[in-house]
Amino acid sequence: MKQIRNFSIIAHIDHGKSTLSDRLIQATGIISERDFQNQMLDTMDIERERGITIKSQTVCLPYTAKDGRTYFLNLIDTPGHVDFTYEVSRALASCEGALLLIDASQGVEAQTLANLYLAMEHNLEIIPVVNKIDLPSADVEWTKNQIEEDLGLDPEAAILTSAKEGLGIEDVLEGIVKYLPSPSGDPEAPLQALIYDSHYDPFRGTIVHIRIFQGKIKSGDTISFMSNNATYRVEEVGIFQIHRIPQKTLSAGQVGYIIAGIKTVSDTRCGDTITLKNRPCDTSMPGFKEAKPVVFSSIYPVASDGYEELAAALEKLKLNDASLIYEKDTSTALGFGFRCGFLGLLHLEVVQERLEREYDLSLILTAPTVRYRFIMEDGSTSIINNPALYPDPERIEQTQEPFIRASIITPDRYMGAIMKLCLDRRGINTNYQYRTHNRLEMVFELPLAEVIYDFYDTLKSITQGYGSFDYDLIDYRETDLVKMDILINGERVDALSQLVHRDRSVERARLACEKLREEIPRQMFKIAIQGAIGSKIIARKTISPFRKDVTAKCYGGDITRKRKLLEKQKKGKKRMKMIGKVMIPQAAFLSVLRTNTD
Repeated sequence: MKQIRNFSIIAHIDHGKSTLSDRLIQATGIISERDFQNQMLDTMDIERERGITIKSQTVCLPYTAKDGRTYFLNLIDTPGHVDFTYEVSRALASCEGALLLIDASQGVEAQTLANLYLAMEHNLEIIPVVNKIDLPSADVEWTKNQIEEDLGLDPEAAILTSAKEGLGIEDVLEGIVKYLPSPSGDPEAPLQALIYDSHYDPFRGTIVHIRIFQGKIKSGDTISFMSNNATYRVEEVGIFQIHRIPQKTLSAGQVGYIIAGIKTVSDTRCGDTITLKNRPCDTSMPGFKEAKPVVFSSIYPVASDGYEELAAALEKLKLNDASLIYEKDTSTALGFGFRCGFLGLLHLEVVQERLEREYDLSLILTAPTVRYRFIMEDGSTSIINNPALYPDPERIEQTQEPFIRASIITPDRYMGAIMKLCLDRRGINTNYQYRTHNRLEMVFELPLAEVIYDFYDTLKSITQGYGSFDYDLIDYRETDLVKMDILINGERVDALSQLVHRDRSVERARLACEKLREEIPRQMFKIAIQGAIGSKIIARKTISPFRKDVTAKCYGGDITRKRKLLEKQKKGKKRMKMIGKVMIPQAAFLSVLRTNTD
């Protein structure tokens, strides 16, 4: 146990976490140069393209230190986005230490701070690592000052490295061995193991990733999950070295996997505790909670006959993503589909891309919404995330919406632009403070519904990429909510309905009507696009019809002949409008999602 080190790398997005992991893997030689590829621990195409980690991975790195001993360094990789904070916290709970990676050109950012606090909550030993020192814009002394002033860590203990160039990698490995503590635990005590992740293998079922705190586990043992009392018989245990390496036993302090014929990933909940059925431990590991979706959207196939394929694809995707929840939904405009819950907007985009790429589906998504709470006149409470289920306004006593606490770190020259952005989104500025002489941390309380559309993109635009953003949910607060409907030629299109704040309803309706006017093709009759709250029309755009010049053959002569032809055309257009049907293209539904961004 003295020669085991369990550690994580935590960083803000794009500070070089995946690249540093690659260099550590290469330095310890667990994979040949022929089999190596960049972003080794990022297995999905989307992760490689976007440069983010979505699904965390684990790898055991054997390293012979300068003292001549061989150490086993268990790198538990973590997702880098705010949507996956709970998974990050469970991965950190499995470690004794963490490398806090900071970009020498960007400095300390919002998620650097958030991840540091998360690591401190778990009493981890933290080693600051300054990355990208080879860049022309790198300022190592400035970054060290931030480490001291913002983070309260010793700047002299910071390890300087360039993961891209391979500089300082040996120092990082020696620092892990020297400064991070070895795990503690009694191999003879009752088994106590934390599930920090899991993934699905089509041949073996669910592969459960565990960190053992007490006791030991081997194939043939009967285990029990403490959250739901499910029992399974262990078929195989082992460690990760890019590929799975089976072992005879795993004991206290080790990180590895178990295979026990578990059919679905949702049975293995992240943060749950595993123990032996015939010799259980006294207490479960603290911090376990159910993954709760924050953003909701309905997914429909473009062609109505694609429903069965979508159902099968969601079922398979659920095997690899336990935090995705879905239920059947229906729409008069789009037919049958599914109402899905996501951890955040990035999670929604990832699920949509995976469905389209891996299962070759064409999809339509409705506008994302959050969970609203309605207190009715009879005292009952209902929680609704679907505009189609909006209750009768006459019966609503009070409406509440979720609020978040957003932390934004930015150079102070962008303070005015960020203030305007947040106040336009109904934000409340609680405080701001200078982190260094020119870097500011601003804290706002914002409605979640105003953030899920395009807040992050707009923030990056107005701060020229220097602003960083992190948030956590705080509570529900009273709001003035209305249901905004879109009518096409007087017919309500339920898939375009949105729940919006009354003050933003007119602006949102105008934008939606404008976008739809651009996307819906012209017909031989006039098309009216209207935004409405109840029976009150609050916005309108009209698509002009195609018009044949029926008076072209008339030259000279009396005006009554021309007028007679125009009247005949007008009657025909009116009759056509009564029987004509407007087909709304897929692009029109997608354009309404982007009403705020353009």
